[in-house]
Amino acid sequence: MPADAPRPILLIQTAFIGDVILATALLEYLRETEPATPIDFLVRKGNEGLLRQHPHVREVLVWDKRQDKYRGLWHLLQRIRGAGYGRVVTLQRFASTGFLTAFSGAPERVGFRRNPFAFGFTRAVPHVIGAGVHEVSRNLTLLDPGYQGPVRPPRLYPAPADEAAAAPYAAAGPYVCIAPTSVWFTKQFPEEQWLKLLAALSPQYTVYLLGGPPDVSACQHLLERTARPGVVNLAGKLSLLASAALMRGAVLNYVNDSAPMHLCSAVGAPVCAVYCSTVPYFGFGPLSPFSRVVQIREELECQPCGLHGYRKCPLGHFRCAYGIETSQLLAALAEAKG
Repeated sequence: MPADAPRPILLIQTAFIGDVILATALLEYLRETEPATPIDFLVRKGNEGLLRQHPHVREVLVWDKRQDKYRGLWHLLQRIRGAGYGRVVTLQRFASTGFLTAFSGAPERVGFRRNPFAFGFTRAVPHVIGAGVHEVSRNLTLLDPGYQGPVRPPRLYPAPADEAAAAPYAAAGPYVCIAPTSVWFTKQFPEEQWLKLLAALSPQYTVYLLGGPPDVSACQHLLERTARPGVVNLAGKLSLLASAALMRGAVLNYVNDSAPMHLCSAVGAPVCAVYCSTVPYFGFGPLSPFSRVVQIREELECQPCGLHGYRKCPLGHFRCAYGIETSQLLAALAEAKG
């Protein structure tokens, strides 16, 4: 490396898929403000496919949290310390990534103030949920403490192979995509509610059910229960980036407050985000050019019941989901068409 070349920066985000997608907004910002700075990115095992061919990422580091979790963390620290990073930035408030940052040996070590290892950071930034601040803007303060600019959408770059995988389905005529599942039960629009939407959708649309390998059975069960023709289960058949390429060409994508919503934001795909137990006020809302949020119309004292969601409704009624009307979803489609 030439003596005057900028030292590389390491971004760390080892949480869920959606968190990694939102973090790509920082890659775009760095590309604009520091085009000569090499950028590496650390993710948990399973999420590396999102960034392997990203044009702004030099190298993807992977932490396997399930096998040799702490030994792997120690090996990562040795690798990070030997890489000569000028800055290490963790986007998380958890001890593991704070540990890597605090002891990275980088001259600049940045993270959120709530991280247990913030004492080892050279700069610790407040992390405030709510107040209408989007997660992207919260993250950008790690790079620029005074950032007051617009909420920048994340961006992903499907490779030619991803585009080719999506192309046969995109060529089938007008279509709608539904990503019906979520890691969190109370973020997931119930199957009965999706069935109502499927029954109400115009037959002119092919409907693609999307998800990863863990979602195959849920999507298949939904397919088997609907009497509507033209529903295709693609769960587990497309990579994340191929799914994003397919969603980009849809008339509308119906999603939960989950990773597929952020996939839409990252490729500018039209999206209708169904919010059950959570609310956009937390700062994780959709950022596509055409974005609609659907929630129950009435105010519930119990909503939101938490930042991420639960394995079941704490009160047992799950009214925030069952109170949403199919007409609200169809209204978003009418707007997207026109």
